[in-house]
Amino acid sequence: MNEKVSLDQKIREIYREHYRDVYHFLIYFTGDHNEAEDLTQDVFIQVLKSLPNFNQQSQIKTWILSIAKHIAIDKYRKKKILSLFDLRTVHKIPTQDGIPEKEWETKEEQKELHDALQKLKPNYRIVVILRGLKEMSIRETADILDFSDEKVKVNYHRGLKMLKEQLSCSWEGGMLNGQIK
Repeated sequence: MNEKVSLDQKIREIYREHYRDVYHFLIYFTGDHNEAEDLTQDVFIQVLKSLPNFNQQSQIKTWILSIAKHIAIDKYRKKKILSLFDLRTVHKIPTQDGIPEKEWETKEEQKELHDALQKLKPNYRIVVILRGLKEMSIRETADILDFSDEKVKVNYHRGLKMLKEQLSCSWEGGMLNGQIK
């Protein structure tokens, strides 16, 4: 009985610690609040099923995001759609200075970024999301994607290059760690 309580507590703790990272990853990938919630639930169902087999060769966060990546790609393949991002459900940022024009500019910049992300191949998009938006290290990204460090670097570089080409010249945002200018 104590073992069951302990496992239940561990599962709750894992969920509390990693829900937000999984959900944010999936909202960036899908662009849809409801779909990201559904997929997040699918991820944690898979985590629950696979937890006894977790061999702790990687960090649990890396393992969970790897599951999220596989579930997201499976969903993407099943739907076979080109438009994965819908700005209305991503980043509803309230204005901090009370100036509606500033809020509008921020939303326009986000729309440009998401439109450009939408055009990337899934492997580039995932690397840009994990490295640029979620600020994960090369090693963490490689572990999640089951890529070599070199492949992460190359895909990130190519993804950023494609984003730069797709973004309008007038955009002067500092997103993705200030790397797109």
